[in-house]
Amino acid sequence: MSTHEIVRPPAVAGMFYDDSPAALRKNIDAYLSQAKNPKLQGTLRGIVSPHAGYVYSGLTAAHAYKLLEGKHYDCVILVGPSHREYFDGVSIYSGDAYETPLGRVSIHQEIRSALLQESKMIAVSSSAHRSEHSLEVQLPFLQQVLGDFFFVPIIMGDQKRRLCDQLAEAIVRAAGQKNILLVASSDLSHYHPSSEALLLDKRVIREVENFDADSFMDKLEEESFEACGGGPIAVVMKAAHQLGATKAEVLHYCNSGDITGDNNAVVGYLAAAFLQVN
Repeated sequence: MSTHEIVRPPAVAGMFYDDSPAALRKNIDAYLSQAKNPKLQGTLRGIVSPHAGYVYSGLTAAHAYKLLEGKHYDCVILVGPSHREYFDGVSIYSGDAYETPLGRVSIHQEIRSALLQESKMIAVSSSAHRSEHSLEVQLPFLQQVLGDFFFVPIIMGDQKRRLCDQLAEAIVRAAGQKNILLVASSDLSHYHPSSEALLLDKRVIREVENFDADSFMDKLEEESFEACGGGPIAVVMKAAHQLGATKAEVLHYCNSGDITGDNNAVVGYLAAAFLQVN
């Protein structure tokens, strides 16, 4: 690695997940060993994974990442929401790599450059990424199951339909013939009693299972359900479909009350996969 690389340091290690490499690997392995996915047919094009602290959503995330064991991709494209700042458009990290306790993950420079050529709504920056956790928490799981890989970190400052459509189309064109994996980072409903959260989250699950990005966006705009990464889910759903995916599989759902026992104000978590079945 060049000493002149611009590297984003971890922002939530020691808070959302363990900052000790050994402990982090042990925790992820434990979650992966507990995840019992059905044998799915087809080629995996994309996944949905939550982005809370691992103690809350790690097992749900593991159901998605377990599907990646033994696989290789030319590039992983991560799409997440911005929790820290609002901006009109999409930000791709301007540096060379993200770092976690498990090491550095390098940016796929060619695909990043191609994305920047596709839409004026896409720009490079570092500020949107500096303290944002929605992408960072996905990386240790990816590092554990894929080993070394290249990625493109994308933060959505807004989740308007027009932006979602443009980003999905840009991803498809930039991907070309490369073998890419799409990852949407999203939690579901926030801070409702568990019974209300379940009703809201079932609507998300139904829309994901229907695998219709336009219908999903309709419901998101109508506020029929809650998903802080609803835009990223719609982007990955639409792009995965254009890249050949034909069906969706919901892998796991829970909420924070299932972990803590406090059902008064919970957050929902979902793992799902988008598959090409010929």
